[in-house]
Amino acid sequence: MEHLKIFQSRVISRTPNDLVLEGPVPSDRLRTYTMHPDLDAFRRPKEQFEALIEIAELPEGRIILARSEQQIVGYVTFHYPDELERWSEGGMEDLIELGAIEVADEYRGLGLGKKMIQLAFEDGQLENVITFTTEYYWHWDLEKSGLNVWQYREMMEKLMKSVDMVWFATDDPEICSHPANCLMVRIGTNVPLSSVEQFDRVRFRQRFMY
Repeated sequence: MEHLKIFQSRVISRTPNDLVLEGPVPSDRLRTYTMHPDLDAFRRPKEQFEALIEIAELPEGRIILARSEQQIVGYVTFHYPDELERWSEGGMEDLIELGAIEVADEYRGLGLGKKMIQLAFEDGQLENVITFTTEYYWHWDLEKSGLNVWQYREMMEKLMKSVDMVWFATDDPEICSHPANCLMVRIGTNVPLSSVEQFDRVRFRQRFMY
């Protein structure tokens, strides 16, 4: 399956340095940047930077980022689901996971997460795939945000709805383990019905539930 990648770039005027939103960023360009030291929500910044490069090298991989000069201050990843997770069981070439979203502390409150995600969907780049994200409360930065689990869930749901992702039911044990966890999905306009039906079989192992 061919994955359409159309590089986009936007400038946000800001003092002392403008911010640049861009992506999908190819790995060779990505290597010329550095990682903000606060981008450590998933792993140490150096290790996460290496992970971003690996994702950018994948045929389906997409890295959308925000940077101040050459320093990455926020990013969003898109890639196939991990082969150890339920979502890979259908072997679907048109199922893409919106994975990590992270913004450095001092750049929060600028709407960068929303702007990066919206950039990823421009020019119909993801209309031929089902895009999904799994939201788990244990990944949320409740301490720094000052939000409780339900407020954070509402914030994440609003963020995903900005690109028309909606809540989908599932019997996945991890998602069902806490009521704040959720599955958000966007079905591209060019996705065939057969893929939608296959995704239904992946998200529900107990067939009577759909």
